[in-house]
Amino acid sequence: MNAHHEKRRSPRRRAESVIEVTDSISGRPVGRVVDLSTDGMMLLVDQPVVNDALYQFAFPLPLPGGGTRTIEVGVHEQWTDRADMPGHYWAGFRIIDILAEDAAALAAWLDAHA
Repeated sequence: MNAHHEKRRSPRRRAESVIEVTDSISGRPVGRVVDLSTDGMMLLVDQPVVNDALYQFAFPLPLPGGGTRTIEVGVHEQWTDRADMPGHYWAGFRIIDILAEDAAALAAWLDAHA
């Protein structure tokens, strides 16, 4: 996974709790957040994702003051690697579409965990 770190434009923060991600279109679970940045995310998924595909994801982001906000993002798959756990994969995504309010909540979450 080290080669993927070189492509990152923004620092990422590891999720300290389980943040489940769903496909906004199908409603199906996709996986869980490993880390997030203002322009990307890494997930642990139990099925490989389609190379170079576009997805619409939603996930409940814990707010610094308590509670959660459902964040919706349009993402572009960048890479997928097998994880050490059988049947699991690491997948990296670039965020290509996010509402300003969701981007602000994500930035506040990142700042709170800096």
